Amino acid sequence: MIPSTPTATHCPYCALQCAMSLTLRTDASVAVDGRDFPTNRGGLCKKGWTSADLLTAPGRLTAPLVRDDAGVLVPTSWPDALDLIATRLHGIRSESGPDAIGVFGGGGLTNEKAYALGKFARVALGTSRIDYNGRFCMSSAAAAANRAFGIDRGLPFPLTDLDIADTVLMLGSNVGDTMPPFLSHLQSARAAGGLIVVDPRRSSTARLTADGAGMHIQPVPGTDLALLLGLAHIVLTEGLHDTAYLAARATGFDAMRRSVSGWWPARTASVTGVPADSLRALARRLAAGRSVYILTGRGVEQHIDGTDTATAAINLALLLGLPGTPGNGYGTLTGQGNGQGGREHGQKCDQLPGYRKITDAAAREHVARVWGIDPTTIPGPGLPAVELLASAGETDGIRALLVHGSNVAVSAPNVQSVRAALGKLELLVVSDFFLSETAQLADVVLPVLQWAEEEGTMTNLEGRVIRRRAAVVPPAGARSELWIFAELARRLDAPGIWDTVPADVFDELARASAGGPADYSGLSHALLDTGIEAHWPYPPQSSGTPHLFLESFAHDDGRARLIAVRARASTDVAHGDTLLLVTGRLLEHYQSGTQTRRVPELQDARPALVVQLHPDSARARGISDGDPVAVRNHRGVVRAIAGLSGDIRPDTVFLPFHYPGDASANLLTSDETDPISAMPEFKRATVYVTRSASAHASAVS
Repeated sequence: MIPSTPTATHCPYCALQCAMSLTLRTDASVAVDGRDFPTNRGGLCKKGWTSADLLTAPGRLTAPLVRDDAGVLVPTSWPDALDLIATRLHGIRSESGPDAIGVFGGGGLTNEKAYALGKFARVALGTSRIDYNGRFCMSSAAAAANRAFGIDRGLPFPLTDLDIADTVLMLGSNVGDTMPPFLSHLQSARAAGGLIVVDPRRSSTARLTADGAGMHIQPVPGTDLALLLGLAHIVLTEGLHDTAYLAARATGFDAMRRSVSGWWPARTASVTGVPADSLRALARRLAAGRSVYILTGRGVEQHIDGTDTATAAINLALLLGLPGTPGNGYGTLTGQGNGQGGREHGQKCDQLPGYRKITDAAAREHVARVWGIDPTTIPGPGLPAVELLASAGETDGIRALLVHGSNVAVSAPNVQSVRAALGKLELLVVSDFFLSETAQLADVVLPVLQWAEEEGTMTNLEGRVIRRRAAVVPPAGARSELWIFAELARRLDAPGIWDTVPADVFDELARASAGGPADYSGLSHALLDTGIEAHWPYPPQSSGTPHLFLESFAHDDGRARLIAVRARASTDVAHGDTLLLVTGRLLEHYQSGTQTRRVPELQDARPALVVQLHPDSARARGISDGDPVAVRNHRGVVRAIAGLSGDIRPDTVFLPFHYPGDASANLLTSDETDPISAMPEFKRATVYVTRSASAHASAVS
């Protein structure tokens, strides 16, 4: 057998969506090669290089599973599984109404599947109860961008614009571990001494600021809003703001100026732990830069004040005249592979395709025409993720839940309560390609296609729409979710057309998005296959929009909004011998670990949960490096191994969130949410750390 022609596609992991090629070898294994592309320039991280191992990993689901009378998941046929699901959904809907059925999506689904899932929920099920795991990821950044700019696109400029920057401020993002090829775009700022990283840990990204390459700012966890208010105060009191830009392009300046008046450097230093001189140096560097970018990540957004914190970062950028100015900008770094596209086409509880508001009458009319239904039958807004999951089994809550592309039994905040809620459901249906921790709790498990087995599109962190291509033949028993939606829609007597060919579904998505903020109407699979650059909005006869805001912002008056925000004290306050917990990713793992914990090279590199804590904190608790420890608070207990490091603040500990069972960091995180975005506070919790008799090395479930 001669090896196949390489298939051009993209990595299955983060929103950088690095380009790669896959080649089927004579022994049926798949070779991965980096492919030249603006985001990764041929480079891949460990996860990308080993991504083909997922295609042959043990434990792949190849037949539907149904829980029998003994409580065991046993194989069944596709017709029997789908008939069972449809019958149960019919009964629940007849007894309790459509909102007794919930749908939970994911930021890793292709645009086609995300769109079809939103349509399926609202048309086939008639439910408003749909949301997705992007609520745990991008919701605060999206809410802040929408109210400031009138539109949300993670990076409103191509990533390559950073290549000429002399100053880049990164708040709450460790791209050195989460998306290593990104680092090539920071070399200009490093060479100019202008890479500034804000992180309570000396992360791999923060270490790049050493030796004159920039600054590492280590605030107390959860004080990023105060830090940004203090920086804005310095910019204003020292006259560093761009008065001409503000007069021409923004509103709300006076109220915003008053809101930061109380954050003089000494007060900001007392709250954040960042010296006043460092604050002044940072503000002055931002103002003096020739090409300046401010970038935010989940570290500053996954808080109960995450929307206000992202807003404060935008305010700072506007004061400096950055957004919409060539060679400058503000952006937020989308995390999940299709975190951008996944939130544009109907998975969110308050949105319709094209990033339209579900409460907008004209939007409902437009989408209803595409769907071939009466607009009055489209449900209104539903419940955001935390509320949706908490309603399981409650009075007037959901009785059934369909999960696609998410592993909430590991990834949700205060996860023990989520696991308990899932146990109250009368029907839990999980579609996945491995038996994830959530699938293990399901009544029905449906085996679906994974990345290299399906056609479709993804939208990366720049708002660039790209093609995902099939390179291998899927297992005989696995099915596309597009086919599953069509089969269930038929059984549920749903109106409309339910295409199963990804290119046809994309064409329908394009029509549904036409005229909306995220307009894909000028695109198709055929056009994308020509290799064009396709940044949305991309209406017909256009060449797309690589740069937003060059002429105006997306509000009716064309101006950006400076919005006054105020710091609030967290309800999770450290006291006594408690420490502040922050959570995040490792280089070797991704999200809940459903994929990466099944890749031997990655799992062997990080087989067990390690809690990072400062040597002084460990010494005070009688803990040595490598000791088994318990990390606990009133929500739960996590078993881990102590990893001592001077790279973290003495008042802080760090846990990665990729591990299952009693190694799940989300046993400790709070499900209290931001009042605007409904984002949970993943990035700050108070915990006790004590030496324990044993720790569990997390294994693949």
